[in-house]
Amino acid sequence: MTATTLPCADTDAPLISLADFRQLLAEQHPFSLLLGIEVERIGRGTALAVLPARDSHQRLGGIVAGPMLMGLADLAMYAAVVGATGQAHAVTASLTINFLRKSPAGAIHAEARLLKVGRLSAGEVTLTAAGSDEPLAHIVSTWSVPKP
Repeated sequence: MTATTLPCADTDAPLISLADFRQLLAEQHPFSLLLGIEVERIGRGTALAVLPARDSHQRLGGIVAGPMLMGLADLAMYAAVVGATGQAHAVTASLTINFLRKSPAGAIHAEARLLKVGRLSAGEVTLTAAGSDEPLAHIVSTWSVPKP
């Protein structure tokens, strides 16, 4: 597989359907079920995932805990990678998160997009609170993708 740059649009069909991706999560990645993360959209190199509002996701001060946000971002990027490559065995190589402000109690949305697809894929995730466009965190992540 050679490295390519993806267009930012969702116009290309993903290499896995949303239903098949959800089944993959249920069978192979049960932590997503524990956190209640719902992948709402998957595209070819893009994804939208939502961490629902739960008291168990909060830390002192009533804000969503950082580990919950990292898990959400990682899962959203995984969906984008699998949507672009079809490779369910892809793994995180790095993840850097910059918290921009406190995450209020409530649902958190993760919008992921790949910037490069190849054996080493790279992308970014923006986290926002439900009903807001104001970013809560920005994540940069790289993924190791196995040969087809």
